[in-house]
Amino acid sequence: MDSLLFLCARRIIAQRPLPSVPAGLYPVLFQVAFLDGRPLVLQDLVATWPFPVLHFQRLLGRPDVLWNRTCFGSVQAIIQAVVAQLQRELEEPGSQSSLRVLDTTRLPDSVPFCTPTGISSWCTTRDLAKACMEVSKHQKEFQSCGSKPHKGRSGADMVTAAPQAPGVDIHTDLYVSGTSCWILHEALQAGATGLLRLKCREFQADNLSASKIVTLLESLDPSCLRRVCLVENFLGLKGLLEILPHLSRFPELRSLKLWYNCVDLWHLTPESTTGICCVAKQLGMLPSLREFSLGSSKISGNLRQILSDLQAPLESLELAFCSLIPDDLAFLSESFHAPAIKRLDLSGLDVSQGLLEPLRLLLEKTSASLLYLNLMDCHMNDSHLDALLPTLLRCSRLRYLRLHGNSLSTAALKDLLQKTLELPDIHKVLYPCPVDCYKQQPPESRRKFVHDRELFEAAVAEFSQILANSGRTDLIWTCTPIGCEALDYFSL
Repeated sequence: MDSLLFLCARRIIAQRPLPSVPAGLYPVLFQVAFLDGRPLVLQDLVATWPFPVLHFQRLLGRPDVLWNRTCFGSVQAIIQAVVAQLQRELEEPGSQSSLRVLDTTRLPDSVPFCTPTGISSWCTTRDLAKACMEVSKHQKEFQSCGSKPHKGRSGADMVTAAPQAPGVDIHTDLYVSGTSCWILHEALQAGATGLLRLKCREFQADNLSASKIVTLLESLDPSCLRRVCLVENFLGLKGLLEILPHLSRFPELRSLKLWYNCVDLWHLTPESTTGICCVAKQLGMLPSLREFSLGSSKISGNLRQILSDLQAPLESLELAFCSLIPDDLAFLSESFHAPAIKRLDLSGLDVSQGLLEPLRLLLEKTSASLLYLNLMDCHMNDSHLDALLPTLLRCSRLRYLRLHGNSLSTAALKDLLQKTLELPDIHKVLYPCPVDCYKQQPPESRRKFVHDRELFEAAVAEFSQILANSGRTDLIWTCTPIGCEALDYFSL
């Protein structure tokens, strides 16, 4: 049920033009107009925004609102209102707005939606880049017109009489692919001297060459970037060595994720051995780095060399499907990273290949700090879980545990549930469908196993009963991966 304040705000935004209201009412009016999908009202509010900063996430408070496909029209209206305001400031120097920063961080990049002609989409990065280009074009046209004589005043007088407006910085997360690469590059270059400037906090590049990634990185403001995520760019060790030297210009870079980039260190050559040393040296030149990911890279036995030059301990380490061997886990256990790790992703670790004891020792060393643990697809059976459980219970701060993709029975999962109830902060456990809840398909079937619905529902009922009896209504015990993403443990 809406509060009285919200109901009153809804009555106010029903009027256009909006009546004069105190500055303190602007935030709630913005919230209501955004949630109700009132783009014209939002444009009016932005045009008279009385504060220097407009921060989407802080104003709306609920991340899920920004991921709703119906918000795209409201966001676009706000961006266009900022563009219109900057155009007015160029043409009418006395009409300056208080707004200097538009913070769109945490907005989704692509939102599909239905139109009468089919499925379309809205891309945040592309639309922000187009807005910057639009303002830059208008600025150049205005400056060009300013050099022409006006009635009663010379062009020089006009230029002198119209000082450069301060403009607006857009704090944003940029997601770039081949379709948005060049317009983003043009927008970043235009922002260097323009009135609408993109300040990137998180940069994600999908399926781009190393040279294009470098070109974009060189265009970003060094003081703003906190995260870099390179996904499916197929860089290999050579491409990685081309990119890493350009990251040292970002002193606040805290997170570097390299997913599916074909870094293969299985068959070392003198060249690749030298390359690993260069990678370590470049990582050591990132003093603020606290999160590192090498997802789906073949680094067997080389983790020590890769992380050897880091200046400070990592708090988040993702090594999913990285073909780790016991020496890699032993290094982590002995390193200064272990007591600091809050988030650990070891998905794909094959515990049946001599890795169970090294894993147990590593968890013991991280037990005082660990908040999130991902052991998905680790070839784990009941005996493995039984051996790990005492160490898991020592992780007293653990909040999230992911075990899906392992071969665990209903009995083992019941034991896990009952014992993890002892963990005071545990919030969510993602468990696999019990192996005794599958039935085998005929040999000609492409799928060897499917759920036995009755057995599975009976197991779920048992889990639910244990939770109900414990009174731990705060604990989410689920086999559905959706909504089980790792929490963001960094305040960026």
